[in-house]
Amino acid sequence: MIKLITKHRRWRLAASILSLSLLTVMAGAAVAPALNLIQEHFRDTDPIYVQMIISMPAVFIALTNLFLFKPLSKRLRARTMLLIGLGFYVVFGCLAGAFSDIRLILICRGLVGIGVGILMPLSTGLISFYFTKDKQAELMGYASAMNMLGGVVATLIAGGLAMVSWRFSFLVYLLGLISVVLCLFWMPNERIYDSGKDVKEKGVFRRYLIFVVAMFLVMVTFFIYPADFAMETAKQGIIPQRFIAVIMAAMDVFGFFGGLASAPLRKGLGRNAKFSAPVFFLVGYLCLRFAGGWTGVLVGSFMVGFANGVGVPYVMTAASMQAGRSAATTVMPMLSVSLYTAQFVTPFIISAVKALTLHLGLSGSSYTVAVITAVLLFACCFAIREPETKGDKADSEKCTTGAEIARTI
Repeated sequence: MIKLITKHRRWRLAASILSLSLLTVMAGAAVAPALNLIQEHFRDTDPIYVQMIISMPAVFIALTNLFLFKPLSKRLRARTMLLIGLGFYVVFGCLAGAFSDIRLILICRGLVGIGVGILMPLSTGLISFYFTKDKQAELMGYASAMNMLGGVVATLIAGGLAMVSWRFSFLVYLLGLISVVLCLFWMPNERIYDSGKDVKEKGVFRRYLIFVVAMFLVMVTFFIYPADFAMETAKQGIIPQRFIAVIMAAMDVFGFFGGLASAPLRKGLGRNAKFSAPVFFLVGYLCLRFAGGWTGVLVGSFMVGFANGVGVPYVMTAASMQAGRSAATTVMPMLSVSLYTAQFVTPFIISAVKALTLHLGLSGSSYTVAVITAVLLFACCFAIREPETKGDKADSEKCTTGAEIARTI
């Protein structure tokens, strides 16, 4: 009987945590399909402000994880923090569409970033808090898959709403209400911060630096694709413009499958699983750079998406297993900062490299930059120490009543 109850609670808890992964990727890019309509509405405004509608959340996600998340986790319990983050996400995500002043829209976008800055470390850190190590790799893969699926769903919904009005596209953030309901009913309200670990955390950044660097390289390598794929493909003149968005959406779908495949790859390849993502990235970008045409573009795009789906959960799983149950308040905020900082700086890296190659009289490509970062990621993986994946027997033998049921899964 107790086993049946435990299994039932496990399903509810996992659904609550995984629902958060549907939302985090939508922070900035959800309203991207409406960006041209927003630009038309604010035609007398500097275009940089319209572009900041997409990038503003990433800045505030990073700032929240750097300065706000830890103080909040010391004072508040997990469910309370989640509901605050979801409140910022839903309210200010939707409210941005009500304004005709670009400055007010950007303020709302920044507040959405604060909400996601609270949600992001919890969406992955709670997996290591509530689940034993042998379950974490699989759930991290599911979280990555849900993340990619969220991007596809949000893009389709926002695109449909934008056909009515650019203001309606911001209503896509109402999807956060699903997580609000799940967390209210199924998420235990436990304190996740252990004040006794303060002394042990003095060297925390140095201890997890390799994971921070790996996450940065994964995201820079991946984000070169959405940042420059449309322009690079249009430059080739082989793929019609109307198919570019479809190919990019299909890339996200392969990212979803990559997330699902991350746990089986980890089991099958063992310690060599850490090289999967850089190898897939290398193959993908080499196809995009040198093969060209329909074959090169399709194979390259799908490989890049799959690599991202594999790489993100691997880094998060390896880091969380090393950090243990304190991952949500130690390494996950750092990985979140690394992830969103990479997204923010990637366009600047591409611009700088293109300007340099132009100055040198060379024909540079952003895909060349991606090949270089993939090689750096491959080298970085040698320094990642593979954690143990055996379940924590001590945890599994704890009391199975109330919130402790969730903790012993």
